[in-house]
Amino acid sequence: MNATFFKCISTLLTLGMVVIGSIPARAENKNSTVDTASYVTNLTADQSETPATALTSASDLTTEPTQLQTAQTPSNIQSEKVAQTFEPGRATRSGSSYLGVGGNIGLSGDTRVGEGSFAVISKIGLTRNLSARPAALVGDNTVFLIPLTVDFPTENLEVTQLNVAPYIGGGIAVSTGRDSTVGALISGGVDVPLSTQITATGGVNVSFIDETDVGILLGVGYNF
Repeated sequence: MNATFFKCISTLLTLGMVVIGSIPARAENKNSTVDTASYVTNLTADQSETPATALTSASDLTTEPTQLQTAQTPSNIQSEKVAQTFEPGRATRSGSSYLGVGGNIGLSGDTRVGEGSFAVISKIGLTRNLSARPAALVGDNTVFLIPLTVDFPTENLEVTQLNVAPYIGGGIAVSTGRDSTVGALISGGVDVPLSTQITATGGVNVSFIDETDVGILLGVGYNF
């Protein structure tokens, strides 16, 4: 009987130890399960937020240059149109249009281009870069010079401390008189702005009427 009693007690103690040992393991497994579920939930939330943030950033990057381009493009187009507007009498990049008088010094030839004469000169701006420079060399068999020139920006000459604006171009020379003739013309020179109202000018004209005529034209003009 005693042996049986001790066996029962031993069996009960063994069962109790097994039950007590299993309780922490179950608690640990339960906590691990809760932590895993929390991590999965947080990770899902982060992943759901990240695309929205990336999408917003990409949208910002796409929108900002578009807005900047929209703001700049009309201004650039307008500036280009203004620069190329055909407007007779406008100022060019070399200075204002003008009307004046001067004198021609002939170097060679039989027409007024190659002889000394009084001259009426002008510059009529057409666009920002182009101008017409009609002139009349007055005298026997008056010659009309009608060149179209490309005007260059004003530059400062350190030697003279003056601003000069070169030009070069070509056109036609018309000699009047009994034997009126038309020939090609090459013209080049410089404008020298002296004030807001006065411009001095000097240039060389080479015409091909009957033969090659060369003359130097000097004058001063009133800006308009």
